[in-house]
Amino acid sequence: MARSTTRLLYTLCCSPKTSPSLSPSPCTSPIAALLLGNFHFQRFSTGSAARVKEEKEAWWKESMEKLRNIGISAHIDSGKTTLTERILYYTGRIHEIHEVRGRDGVGAKMDSMDLEREKGITIQSAATYCTWNDYQVNIIDTPGHVDFTIEVERALRVLDGAILVLCSVGGVQSQSITVDRQMRRYEVPRLAFINKLDRMGADPWKVLSQARSKLRHHSAAVQVPIGLEDDLEGLVDLVQLKAYYFHGSNGEKVVNEEIPANIEALVAEKRRELIEVVSEVDDKLAELFLNDEPISSTELEEAIRRATIARKFVPVFMGSAFKNKGVQPLLDGVLKFLPCPTEVNNYALDQTKNEEKVMLSGTPVGPLVALAFKLEEGRFGQLTYLRIYEGVIRKGDFIININTGKKIKVPRLVRMHSDEMEDIQEAHAGQIVAVFGVDCASGDTFTDGSVRYTMTSMNVPEPVMSLAISPVSKDSGGQFSKALNRFQREDPTFRVGLDVESGQTIISGMGELHLDIYVERIRREYKVDATVGKPRVNFRETVTQRADFDYLHKKQTGGQGQYGRVCGYVEPLPHGSPTKFEFENMIVGQAIPSNFIPAIEKGFKEAANSGSLIGHPVENIRVILTDGASHAVDSSELAFKLAAIYAFRQCYAAAKPVILEPVMLVELKVPTEFQGTVTGDINKRKGVIVGNDQDGDDSVITANVPLNNMFRVLDCTSFNDTGERRVHDGIQRAFTGFSGRADAISEHLQGQQVN
Repeated sequence: MARSTTRLLYTLCCSPKTSPSLSPSPCTSPIAALLLGNFHFQRFSTGSAARVKEEKEAWWKESMEKLRNIGISAHIDSGKTTLTERILYYTGRIHEIHEVRGRDGVGAKMDSMDLEREKGITIQSAATYCTWNDYQVNIIDTPGHVDFTIEVERALRVLDGAILVLCSVGGVQSQSITVDRQMRRYEVPRLAFINKLDRMGADPWKVLSQARSKLRHHSAAVQVPIGLEDDLEGLVDLVQLKAYYFHGSNGEKVVNEEIPANIEALVAEKRRELIEVVSEVDDKLAELFLNDEPISSTELEEAIRRATIARKFVPVFMGSAFKNKGVQPLLDGVLKFLPCPTEVNNYALDQTKNEEKVMLSGTPVGPLVALAFKLEEGRFGQLTYLRIYEGVIRKGDFIININTGKKIKVPRLVRMHSDEMEDIQEAHAGQIVAVFGVDCASGDTFTDGSVRYTMTSMNVPEPVMSLAISPVSKDSGGQFSKALNRFQREDPTFRVGLDVESGQTIISGMGELHLDIYVERIRREYKVDATVGKPRVNFRETVTQRADFDYLHKKQTGGQGQYGRVCGYVEPLPHGSPTKFEFENMIVGQAIPSNFIPAIEKGFKEAANSGSLIGHPVENIRVILTDGASHAVDSSELAFKLAAIYAFRQCYAAAKPVILEPVMLVELKVPTEFQGTVTGDINKRKGVIVGNDQDGDDSVITANVPLNNMFRVLDCTSFNDTGERRVHDGIQRAFTGFSGRADAISEHLQGQQVN
């Protein structure tokens, strides 16, 4: 018995579940002391248990403090994916640098889709992780095109910090404003990185000024470049007052040197400006600054961190990712200035207490709370990306989907490195992982069942452009439907519907490129060729004056015949009438038996479904029945229904019908400098501008535009200085159904006569 007890205690002492922070020596643990016979049971049950708990919490705290979750967002072609490629190279996650366009046949690591490498753009946000100075950094690289804005939305929803990349030549552009607005919506602290300092015309100080004026950033530079354009050599750190030079074939060797004498005055000026700007939002630094006390590098660094986490300050870094300059100091800045998961306040809604707001601890100690923020169809089924806000998730655990109430087992848990997966056994709060075999929707919350918490969902913009699509071959209908269903699950901004009138399958999305990418993916991934065309616009017809009808339907073919006579008139309904069709029986007496009146109404309704001008439905019409005649034997419901149809056709031409064209009331928000270009394009589309207001640096244009002219882009493109075809920055392909930077689009169907 004594031997069994000793073996049991030894097993407990050497259990793999013991926290790694505990000493490996058995002599220092309370259980080992018990084995040696010099430990009292009462002491073990109180003080030692508390000490074990404290040491375990200390280990978790250290682990959480060395964790960063960041996203990289920017305008199109600002260098997000190039920057991520360099970060992965310097942190050792990849061993070769490849360019975004994939000219070497490989392409950037984070652009894993063939379409991304061919077009040189990011289509889907991709997650990865790396280690820098013993810190684990989870990174999500997001697209820059406004068509894929949902990828930015759901990435920023689950991240603790972000890097806003700005082009040193283009400056603050339209999509820069959009992603910055998304960062504000989700209260994400951020750094700014002014990229491409090696390009002709680079001016970081102009970009910094634009960030302050257009983005309303309270910001200042924490670095000064040593040279610009072709003379870019390195950077000066204004906090540590050191000059950094980047040597080696890929800039992997960072050399610290003294600040060059020719920029000492500029460095002193910019450092004082940095201290002034930070002291405006940090009381501790303000006290030192006002008392003219010397400010050490440590004090300045701590003040920048406090102000950045409080979202009162945006530190601005500089460099050239393509030329391998400035990436390592930016990584250091991520560790120094952006928050760890426990420094960010995350809230859940308690479903048991009428959705009361509950603040999550953000630590592994507590019930599991995780948010599914992205779905992807992988090789092994649906891949669900999870951000864990509290607790621990393990492979084989049972988790509960609070939104559906389903209990699900976690069959496989992985960490993502672009399109590669690494199997793991468990993950704790603050981490971003993926699970297989979990049936859920984007935005669902998972717990371990002990609590009923749901996380607030992300903002999903409404689709603004539609296209008609159909498979070329009828045999591929199954694969076609499967593709559309999959894409709808993956992307909340991609919608599929059936137009009842035209019978067309209509796909809707955020823009022309958005829909073109999905059509191409249907062809490549499902081997289904599809024809795409402009959707059939649903015109209407109506009458403009009263017209009388008197029609007799008489047919004798042996046996019971058909007999029915209807008299009356049609007239237009008053403008603004809530109904589109009205039928009124004003017959006095029994000229037509009452049991035939419903058949007459049905006949007029059926005839109004197709006008004689262009075959579209007739609206805003009232039919008044004043007289008629019937036959005791030959009259029937069919006879009166046919009489009504022919009577409508007889009088329709005399009522002077017109065609109604759907006109959209469009509100478009664009930068003021592109107001003329946008106005000209509206005029090309036969639009009528009805309002023009100013909102800060933007112009808000209100116009009535025929729906039939709102599809596809007119000639509003330009070429940048590298010869690449780009849509004009100000328009941002805004006229692919007025998507682009149309921040608020209200669509109203109005009746307009077509002459």
